[in-house]
Amino acid sequence: MVNMFSQWYKRKFSDPHAVTLVVILAVAILFVYFFSSLLMPVFVAIAIAFLLDLPVNRLVNLGMSRSLSVVIVLTAFIGLCLIGLLGLMPVIWKQSTNLLQELPSMITQGQDYLLTLPEKYPDVIRVDQISMLISQSKGKLLEWGQLALSASFGSILNVVALLVYLILVPLMVFFFLKDKTALSDTLKSFLPNDRKLATQVGNEMHQQIMNYIRGKVVEILIIGGVSVISFMFLGLNYAVLLGVLVGFSVLVPYVGATIVTIPVMLVALFQFGASAEFGYVMIAYAIIQALDGNLLVPLLFSEAVNLHPVTIIIAVILFGGLWGFWGVFFAIPLATLVKAVLNAWETGQQEVAEVSK
Repeated sequence: MVNMFSQWYKRKFSDPHAVTLVVILAVAILFVYFFSSLLMPVFVAIAIAFLLDLPVNRLVNLGMSRSLSVVIVLTAFIGLCLIGLLGLMPVIWKQSTNLLQELPSMITQGQDYLLTLPEKYPDVIRVDQISMLISQSKGKLLEWGQLALSASFGSILNVVALLVYLILVPLMVFFFLKDKTALSDTLKSFLPNDRKLATQVGNEMHQQIMNYIRGKVVEILIIGGVSVISFMFLGLNYAVLLGVLVGFSVLVPYVGATIVTIPVMLVALFQFGASAEFGYVMIAYAIIQALDGNLLVPLLFSEAVNLHPVTIIIAVILFGGLWGFWGVFFAIPLATLVKAVLNAWETGQQEVAEVSK
């Protein structure tokens, strides 16, 4: 057993570049795992810097200085974000408030309908089953209400931290974009010289993450905008709120679309009942999801999402459990990182085998 492990170790770790890759990955994973909560504004700034790097480079290629290009792009980005927030937040807040006020009547209607089921289908559904379902539903709603209340109090306590982030993140984005080359060279100076595999993986992941962040932002805007327009055209209540939820659901592949289907279906059902209008809403929603999965995602992520759906779901569960929202957001790039490491490792092993021959 010991001899077999020794042979495996010599075969896999005989290349110093492979050892360097493993050490860099191990240190990076441990560092992020233990300090992710403290470094969250840094991660946010890095993600935004990846998003804005392309327009900055375009302006630099036109002859502008990098500092001026960064100022112009960052100012335009902050302005667009403020316009979007100031335009959408009042509408979303109003529709959320109206939905919460209407929720008790919707629950009552649902209970009344459930209580009629034992009369319609006495051989299939019993009264005690419906009573148990209603009781469990009330318990879950009470639990979710308590969680929402505690989250609101927690958010009030984090207002100061949020204000600090609003100051720190733009500053860090500015310096990440302005001093990109200097920061990259400084980081490389701390790394060992035998890092060919690590450089290969790093270059591949730099391009993958950059394409993924840009593509994901475009996907959110397109799906959210199309959903809002479709729901408003069909006369669905809370169209903006539901459309924004559908847009952000693409952050979690497969799982997000499944979860958001529930509020869309319930609002349409309580508003229109089992009618043709309800069918139109669900057909429009299904078309949006189909176009997203079969047209938009392949166009935006033709290289980044070369992963099996099961792999993506496992990555969402694993990295989301480790790092929360940002683990979910970067689940696909992180899964691609694992794939890139395995590919680079296999390439390195083949090169070592060829040299030894």
